[in-house]
Amino acid sequence: MRAQPDDPAMLQETRQFPEVAARQLRENRASVAELAGAIGRHPPAFAVTLARGSSDHAATFWKYALEIQLGLPTLSAAPSVVTLYRRQPRLAGALAVAISQSGASPDLIETLAAAGRAGALTVAVVNDPESELAAQAQWVLPMWAGPERAVAATKSYLASLLAATQLCAALGEDPGLRAALSGLPERAAQTLGLEALAAAHAERYRYAEVFSVLGRGLHLGIAQEAALKLKETSGLHAEAFSSAEFAHGPVRLIEPGHPVLGLLGRDATGPSTLASYRELASRGAELIAVGAEPDFPAALQLTTPAGGHPLADPLLSGLATYLLAGHVALARGMDPDAPPALHKVTKTR
Repeated sequence: MRAQPDDPAMLQETRQFPEVAARQLRENRASVAELAGAIGRHPPAFAVTLARGSSDHAATFWKYALEIQLGLPTLSAAPSVVTLYRRQPRLAGALAVAISQSGASPDLIETLAAAGRAGALTVAVVNDPESELAAQAQWVLPMWAGPERAVAATKSYLASLLAATQLCAALGEDPGLRAALSGLPERAAQTLGLEALAAAHAERYRYAEVFSVLGRGLHLGIAQEAALKLKETSGLHAEAFSSAEFAHGPVRLIEPGHPVLGLLGRDATGPSTLASYRELASRGAELIAVGAEPDFPAALQLTTPAGGHPLADPLLSGLATYLLAGHVALARGMDPDAPPALHKVTKTR
C-alpha cells in the first residue's frame, strides 16, 4: 500500500518499525551484552516489571519471555504499594525492569528507585535515555524509536518487546533466537505488506460496538495491546482475554457476528488456541486471525511471515494489529492520532 504524506502519524510511525528494529539491535548490542554479564555474575532469584498502559502490556510479554527462555519467575509490581501505601517491597536479589516510553511517570520513577534501594538490579527500557526514569536505573536499554507524535504508541511498544527478546538471546543458549533477531527487520518490512488487506476490510467494522481480543502465552500481551489500541483510536469496547481463560465465562459474550480478533502463534500454544478459535467460529463469531494461518476460513486473515522463533512472532503480530486498528479508526471517521481525553505522556502517582 502506497503511503501518503497526510496519513495519520500512527500509521506512519507503525511503518517505521523495521528501521527502528535494525537500529535497536545494532545500537544496543554492547549494552545488552554487558547487562547479560552482570545478570550472569549475580543471577536474580526472580524478576519484577514496572509499567503502565501499553508498557504494561509489553511487561506481559517480558514475563513470558523471561520465564520461557530463562525459567526466571516474573511478577508485575503495583507502583501504588510504594507511592501511596508507602511500603518497601523486599526486592533484594531481584531483576527490576521498568518499561516506559517517556520515562516521566512519577510512580514508576519512585518505584524503580525503591527497588534499587532494596538491592535489586535495576533496568530502564525507555525511549528517552535522558529521562528521570533512566537516571534511576543501573542499566538503560534505549528503544531507539525516535519521536512518536501519535498519542497511541506503536513503534515504541514493539521496541520494548524487542528489548526483552534481545536480552533473552544474550542470556540464553538459543542460536535459533539469535538468527531470528538478525532477520527480524526484514520480516517486519514484509509484514507491512498486509496494510492494504487490513485497509480493505476496515470498513466492515465501521459500526462495530464491541470486540473480543484473544491471545495466549507470548501473544497475550499483544492481545492486551491490540484491545487498548481499538479503545484509544476507535472508541470501541474492546476487551482482551487469554484464549484459555475466555472459556471460563466470557465465552457467553459470543453471539452471531461478534468480532473476535484472534492472535495465533506458531509455538506450543498454537494447537489449543486454534481449537478455541474454531469453536468460537462454530458459535457464529466473526474471526479476524492475526499471526499464523488458521486451518479454517476466517473473516479476515492477516497472516504474518514466520518470525523464525516463538519470541519473534508476537512482534510481527503486534505490527499487523496496529495497521488494522489505524485503518478501522479511519473507516469510522476518527483521527487515530488525537483520541479524546488522552495525552501522549500520562503521569500517575
